[in-house]
Amino acid sequence: MAAYESNWTPPTGTDKKPGHMWPDWYPSLSPFRVSRNGKAWFQLLNTLAPYVGLWYLMVRSIQGGYPYVLTLALTLPAGAFLVRIFILFHDCVHDSLFTSRNMNTWAGNILGLLVFTSFEDWRFSHLRHHGTCANLDKRGTGDIWTLTLTEYNALSRFEKWQYRLYRSPLVLVVAGAWISFLFVNRFPTRQASRKGRMSVHFTNVMILGVLLLCMKLIGWQAFLLIQLPVIWIAGASGIWLFYVQHQFEGSYWARNSEWTPLRAAMDGSSFFKLPTVLRWFSGNIGYHHIHHLCPKIPNYNLKPCFDAVPALQTKAPLTLVKSLSCYRLKLWDELQQIMIPFPDHAS
Repeated sequence: MAAYESNWTPPTGTDKKPGHMWPDWYPSLSPFRVSRNGKAWFQLLNTLAPYVGLWYLMVRSIQGGYPYVLTLALTLPAGAFLVRIFILFHDCVHDSLFTSRNMNTWAGNILGLLVFTSFEDWRFSHLRHHGTCANLDKRGTGDIWTLTLTEYNALSRFEKWQYRLYRSPLVLVVAGAWISFLFVNRFPTRQASRKGRMSVHFTNVMILGVLLLCMKLIGWQAFLLIQLPVIWIAGASGIWLFYVQHQFEGSYWARNSEWTPLRAAMDGSSFFKLPTVLRWFSGNIGYHHIHHLCPKIPNYNLKPCFDAVPALQTKAPLTLVKSLSCYRLKLWDELQQIMIPFPDHAS
């Protein structure tokens, strides 16, 4: 039995599956589920105001004829703030940023325009991810395409090439930033509801309107010279964050009959220990094991929760340096119960 396990089962009516064993410290997470409107508004202010200010400076740098390298330098902090905007959007998806579901929905739809993502459609795929994380029999929605070693060996040569291409950092992270946010997000997720599909169409129309307005005000060249690098920096950073949250040494995958939400959270989700500045820009999402234990905990309560519950601190941290080696992990070996590189690169 792992150090974090014990014999507590949540009462009937909770959002956890009945019959699964949960630790006796799990109820101590409940106080941190409480959202605070004042904190939420403050986070929106300290995130959106600098982001708008950086956009103003980038526009002025281009209109003033300054070297483009100055504009590119400003896209770095702008991209970091856009990552934080996505985290606030993510909290709205979980109805955790504000106390009101309606307020979370309104804020989520507005923030969705800035991150080029439909609120309702991403809610569908992301909540599906939470319910199927680390479950080998329920892969395919809101996650990163991950095959087992057996499945990979059964592929044709062309299919193996496709999978290798997808899992390469150049495609998954570098090109994936533009592919995901500028193109893939323009289409509804498979099995999305009518509400989700309509949300995608509504978001696309609103994004088009914003693009046309910006191009009229500052010109299409200036807009693209700013927006493309900003969305790439934020997208690449966000994809890498999501990747190392579930693709790391010591992670957990299981077939449905053996899968448990406790292990999916504590073993299948990483504790990405980031420097203070990066932790702020990423909205504490590095405490991902806590987020999967209790998605209703807002970003501003994740670190206090970690500090207050000793059992959460037993998980080995993944540091920024160690995370770089995660790119080698491509397949899940069901026999060894570990993530491994491609067979011809295995040590």
